[in-house]
Amino acid sequence: MAEERTPLISGNWKMHKNHFEAIQAVQKLHYRLGEEESDGVVVTVHPPFTDLRSVQTLIESDRMDIVLGAQDTYWESEGAFTGEVSPTMLAKLDVAYVIVGHSERRQFFGETDETVNRKASATLAAGMTPIVCCGETLEEREAGEAERRVEHQVRAGLAGLSATQVGGLVVAYEPIWAIGTGRTATSEDAQTMCAHIRSVVADAWSAEAAATVRVQYGGSVKPGNIAELMAQPDVDGALVGGASLDPDEFAAIVQFRQH
Repeated sequence: MAEERTPLISGNWKMHKNHFEAIQAVQKLHYRLGEEESDGVVVTVHPPFTDLRSVQTLIESDRMDIVLGAQDTYWESEGAFTGEVSPTMLAKLDVAYVIVGHSERRQFFGETDETVNRKASATLAAGMTPIVCCGETLEEREAGEAERRVEHQVRAGLAGLSATQVGGLVVAYEPIWAIGTGRTATSEDAQTMCAHIRSVVADAWSAEAAATVRVQYGGSVKPGNIAELMAQPDVDGALVGGASLDPDEFAAIVQFRQH
């Protein structure tokens, strides 16, 4: 892992925790993280939309070293888009990172590389950092199409962005075939694809962008495998799902250097 790329560990809560539960979870996480140094790791939590204001207030009032994130956004700043939440609304809540194009959004809600691109651009325009997700299915992997599929997602999802913009954002590699299937990706699998993503950025934008873009790994990350994953040279962090719901587990992941 390059020195200039600060590790980023993000907890994606998905559709879990009401705002009361969210407050308790963040308080407990803050307590756990305060027991040991986090060694310069940036920690983000991504609660459901209904929890954001409560968590924002808590982080600010207690001066927590935790960064607020969102799970999704729409690309327009306002308008007749029932049920959507705009980037400018999120920015007003001091959201710093927004997950864009998560595999579940693509699978269940029909998101395409084009909509991911529009959301990433709108997130940047609102002054926030997108965490742009990519990853292949089991069928694509078994067909030998994994690298080609991920390259297409990266190029299409970040199309039109400048090298400076790409160098400052986050790409999260999610091997869809290893999420909730019982199959596990090895640290070598993670390294191979994260290195591939970096090479795509170098080819499509610049070597400078490739050197600074942070590439997270997201696929059944747990306290038992985080240190091995983070030891890989092109893995700059983790997008954590289920394990982030438990403050003890998530704190152990953040403090991977102490275990």
